[in-house]
Amino acid sequence: MPPFLVVWKPRILSVLRLVVGLLMLEHGLAKLFQFPYVEQFAHTLPYTLEWWSAVIELAGGALLALGLFTRPAAFILSGEMAFAYFLVHAERSFFPILNGGELAIVYCFLFLYLADAGGGAWSLDALLKKRNAS
Repeated sequence: MPPFLVVWKPRILSVLRLVVGLLMLEHGLAKLFQFPYVEQFAHTLPYTLEWWSAVIELAGGALLALGLFTRPAAFILSGEMAFAYFLVHAERSFFPILNGGELAIVYCFLFLYLADAGGGAWSLDALLKKRNAS
C-alpha cells in the first residue's frame, strides 16, 4: 500500500463514519421532527415500529457522527437495516432492485463494517482511548 494511503486510511474511515452517521441522523430527524420534511415520514406515530426505528436512527446516527461508542452503535444500526430490509422491502419482491431495498442492504453491511473497524483516527472513541492510555 502506498505510504499516503497508510497514513490516511484511519482518517478516511473517520470521514466515512461521519458521513453515514449524518445521513442516518437525518433519517431519524425526518421521522421524529419532520426536519427535513419528507411526506413519507410525515405521520410517524409515537411508539410504533417506525417511531422506534427513528429513535435508533437518531441516537445511532448521532453516536456515529461523533465517533462515540462506534462499534455497538454501528452493530445496532446494522441490525436495524437488516430488519428494515426484510420487514419493508423483501415482501415486495425477491430482487433488491425491484423492491427498493438496495440502500438498506448497503447501510446494513456498511454499519457491519464500522462495527468491526471502529471509528477511525478522528473519533471520540480514539480520543478516549488515547486519554485512558496516558
